[in-house]
Amino acid sequence: MRIDIPDGKDPIGYVWGELVPGIGPAAADFSLAVYAHTTLGLREFEAARLRIAQINGCVFCLDWRTERDGQKVEEGFADAVAEWRTTDAFDDRTRLAAEYAERYALDHHGIDEEFWARMTASYSQLEIVELTMSIGSWLAFGRLNRVLGLDTVCVLPSGASPRGKA
Repeated sequence: MRIDIPDGKDPIGYVWGELVPGIGPAAADFSLAVYAHTTLGLREFEAARLRIAQINGCVFCLDWRTERDGQKVEEGFADAVAEWRTTDAFDDRTRLAAEYAERYALDHHGIDEEFWARMTASYSQLEIVELTMSIGSWLAFGRLNRVLGLDTVCVLPSGASPRGKA
């Protein structure tokens, strides 16, 4: 870890809560809200989330699988996300979610009208905004945890996702 954690303190609770009490709890609430309030399908959600995890290199995020109503994506889904361009495991929406996450993280200036035409043909305006906010959360907070060395001690609090057990 790159932050000194006092003995006996939970690293995530300390950094995200105690160390910056004016920012950390609000950031944690936003981070948890993307799980608790999403209207996106599980496969699209996980394709975007995992693509950001792959880009960030966040150990926890790479290992985590969102669960909803006892359902998780299939074994091998993360490998398909890494190969989103060529995999036959994805429908158009899932492929677009992975593509959008990658473009958002690596080349947001390169998101062009051709891409937006494909997005708006598959996603509603509400879904696009929700996906954008979710990707932003994962990019920022997964990267924060990775950069500070917290990604090997990260856990989501119990009950973090009412639609799926955390």
